[in-house]
Amino acid sequence: MNNAVEITELRKSFGSKRAVDGLSLVVPVGTFFGMVGPNGAGKSTTLKMSTGLLRPDSGSILVDGLDVWTDTMRVKARIGVVPEDLRLFERLTGRELLEYVALLRRLSQSEARRRAAELIEALDLGEAASRLVIDYSAGMRKKVALGAAILHRPSVLFLDEPFESVDPLSVRVIRSMLEQLVAGGSTVVFSSHVMEVVERLCDHVAVVHAGNVVATGTTQELCQGRRLEDVFADAVGVTSGAVELDWLAST
Repeated sequence: MNNAVEITELRKSFGSKRAVDGLSLVVPVGTFFGMVGPNGAGKSTTLKMSTGLLRPDSGSILVDGLDVWTDTMRVKARIGVVPEDLRLFERLTGRELLEYVALLRRLSQSEARRRAAELIEALDLGEAASRLVIDYSAGMRKKVALGAAILHRPSVLFLDEPFESVDPLSVRVIRSMLEQLVAGGSTVVFSSHVMEVVERLCDHVAVVHAGNVVATGTTQELCQGRRLEDVFADAVGVTSGAVELDWLAST
């Protein structure tokens, strides 16, 4: 199997708003794949449909060759997800949350405790491990959610804005963890509107605009020495980012 994710003619509307409009995308196995685009481009909606959190109006989604909507349980056993709108067991401590999720993933109790302890240390959550998740900051919630998503070593990991609210030192740690996961043969699908982050981390990129993919390929192929931001601007037809407001420069 060469592709971790295959999306074909995916569509989703909310009332009169068409959020995803015939989007097709292929994510090769073992890649660090970035989806970039502005807010409202359809990235989060696509990831929700790809992980069984939101049913599409039409189209198909295969993860590791399995149909997300006809083989849902097998797909969910193979993936990890950090959605944009986190839903956590807030009345558990951070340690309890990780151990509980590990048990749900059918790890043994001893292995669940071991991996939870290692993730707590790696993510610098030691002082907060015995506190309830409801009392965590936004950055801490993001980190414990990532820990819960990777502790079973998923075949495909889906991340929606994973570094939002996370401090720079933790970003470095998380990046190292994700790189280890990919080096082991897993695939990471990473969505962000911050193109510098995607350009720095990802080896493959898809540019999403108005609910569709307007450019895709390896980061090197797409950029060819240019910034990803400039590639995106060309792909969506933006000729200039300059704004002139006389009153901003007035004294």
